[in-house]
Amino acid sequence: MKALTKVGTTRDGRGRLGSAEGTNDRIERAERRQTHWDTVLVWFMRIVALVWVGKGVLTWADIVDVLPGTPPFESEPIGRQTVMVYFAVIDFTAAVGLWLTSAWGGVVWLLAATSGITLAVLTPQLLPMPIPLIALQGAAIIIYFTLSWLAARENQ
Repeated sequence: MKALTKVGTTRDGRGRLGSAEGTNDRIERAERRQTHWDTVLVWFMRIVALVWVGKGVLTWADIVDVLPGTPPFESEPIGRQTVMVYFAVIDFTAAVGLWLTSAWGGVVWLLAATSGITLAVLTPQLLPMPIPLIALQGAAIIIYFTLSWLAARENQ
């Protein structure tokens, strides 16, 4: 995280802010020292981003009928088509956000992962997913929250 600091200001004898000679009055982001858990979280987010890019590529390959042995996209029920297009878009969006290690990337990825788990469990005809893959996505979510908590705790 970056903190905002005012550049070129000093405090006078009474504690009031004033400009120093030869400096301007602008606000910049002060870089914070990256800790061990921050680094681990960034690596985890980047690895998950690569996995989600692969997931998005497979979904698009299914949509454009490149994968051998799969039924044509047009022959799928409308509900399944909708789910496929949803994940084709949200997976790439989540992957970009995770790669950039932005807060919105984590949120979009959590939305994609939890909606995938929910659909796979509640409506397996729309999103068939093997149990080990559901467990793996659930474990990734738990790891993400744990690393975020450890990084935030270390920065206090």
